[in-house]
Amino acid sequence: MIIFLRRLTFLLFLLPAAACQAQDDKYVEGVHYELLPQVVRTANANKIEVNELFSYHCGHCYSFQSQVHAWRDALPDDVDFQRTHVVWNSGMEVYARAYYSALTLDVFEPLHTAIFEAIHLRKKAVRSEGDVRQLFVAQGVDAERFKRTFNSFGITSMLNQGKARASAYRSKGTPEMVVNGKYRISMRMNGGGAGMLDVANFLIAKERQQKPTP
Repeated sequence: MIIFLRRLTFLLFLLPAAACQAQDDKYVEGVHYELLPQVVRTANANKIEVNELFSYHCGHCYSFQSQVHAWRDALPDDVDFQRTHVVWNSGMEVYARAYYSALTLDVFEPLHTAIFEAIHLRKKAVRSEGDVRQLFVAQGVDAERFKRTFNSFGITSMLNQGKARASAYRSKGTPEMVVNGKYRISMRMNGGGAGMLDVANFLIAKERQQKPTP
């Protein structure tokens, strides 16, 4: 009887460790996410950053928005959600400038949706500063104020920082997500947006466990 109780105690002791191991093995590096060779600096070192890499011209990014917005709104306070508009070529700079201009002019929420819908829902040609200006003006932004912002040094700086960040992330497509400057997640590896968000949740928990206790 004593031997049985000792064995039972030993098995109960192993259960939490086994549960942790199962959690650790749920998503696997190289299969569900990729570990970046160098950690990329985050915007706020006190929080766990999730950075969505996207492009307004990307149909998958447009489809992903409803999922990622709902997910973002439910994030706990220790997670910092960021975005980076990728620039693969000079033609994509107009979209990145539109994104950073919307942030700067504090009209991000309506403009983010308006730009996506103009391109993918209404099939409008949005390729130039003039095309983008029309969308901003329709949301109540003064045309001259838009022009000054869109072509400002500040927006150019943000655009170049975004290029450097996407390069450091070794981004291969959109949409992708990078967790805490360490892990890159793609739809390709996870079968779609829902799978990508599941892996992001897993990696957020992984980073939270590794943070030192205050």
